[in-house]
Amino acid sequence: MAWTAADVPDQTGRVALVTGANTGLGLETATVLAQQGATVVLACRNTAKAEAAAKQIGGDTRLLALDLASLASVRAAAAEAHQRFDRLDLLINNAGVMIPPHQRTADGFELQFGTNHLGHFALTGLLLDLLRDTEGSRVVVVSSLAHKRARSGINFDDLQSERHYSRMGAYVQSKMANLMFMYALQRRLAGSDARTIALAAHPGFSATELTRYVPGPLQSLNTLVGTPFAQPPALGALPALRAATDPSAMGAHYYGPDGPFETRGLPVLKASIAVAHNRAAQERLWAVSEALTGVTFAV
Repeated sequence: MAWTAADVPDQTGRVALVTGANTGLGLETATVLAQQGATVVLACRNTAKAEAAAKQIGGDTRLLALDLASLASVRAAAAEAHQRFDRLDLLINNAGVMIPPHQRTADGFELQFGTNHLGHFALTGLLLDLLRDTEGSRVVVVSSLAHKRARSGINFDDLQSERHYSRMGAYVQSKMANLMFMYALQRRLAGSDARTIALAAHPGFSATELTRYVPGPLQSLNTLVGTPFAQPPALGALPALRAATDPSAMGAHYYGPDGPFETRGLPVLKASIAVAHNRAAQERLWAVSEALTGVTFAV
């Protein structure tokens, strides 16, 4: 049965934190949740854009300064969230960067791995106490179709791309890390008394600002060839919205579009590639992530 934004149940009384909510998929996700009555926290690096997004969204929309490329910012944002909220029903780890030139985060991590995975890993761990005591709470990790290119899993021997940097290779690895993190987190939640589940989603091929780092000569080709086949952000946000709100969703469920090659369409259950389910690799990634971020999880 087709699932659309009209199927999002009433969210009145719930608090949802969406990272990267000032544009693209995050903006669409936050808009639908606010329209359904949720208190939506826009956790964004660019406060000016976040303020503009809040005005556009309306409803009970709050702002939270968050730069996932800085662990100090992540810790400050988590501390502020604890001061302002006594519950958290939804944490949607949506923000990300894609194929930028080689850069480092404030803490020296490769930018894509540091932002897309480590920043969200740390944020989730620091907010877990607000989630675990909230009945029906969920953590939704936004991954990508690109994870399917990581058939060798995580390159632990060059995790920070110090020997070799590939824009797409680093992005693919970060998206594989997103899924491995979700599966490992769900396993821990299921084995504890937490009232929280962890799920994942991918948006298919969506027309957003994420491709802004495509090199100049390819940018025009991307616009000319890709845009006609890409789905709008409103559709790309549906898998994450379903993971966040569908009453039938369960821990470790992974949603994506139902169209050809999962590039577009309405959200349905999907399967990640086999290596994402490698438990030994998941646990190694978890241990490395704890060591790099200094964040441990109370589960």
